[in-house]
Amino acid sequence: MQIVMLQMVANVISDVPDEARDEIIMLLDAVSKDTSTQAQNLTAAFGEWCWLIYTAHGNVVEILDVGCAR
Repeated sequence: MQIVMLQMVANVISDVPDEARDEIIMLLDAVSKDTSTQAQNLTAAFGEWCWLIYTAHGNVVEILDVGCAR
């Protein structure tokens, strides 16, 4: 599955602490391997401290927002 993210999301990922970045990358990996969720509406994935807001369109996952509580 292909992952597409807004530039703002990429900027956030580059600005968070290493532990948060690792957790976000883990969430991205999990979302990209989830072939059962094909929701064209907003969907969320949550880790211990971080989250992603995304939509899935066929073989593309579009990351719309990412956040971290740390």
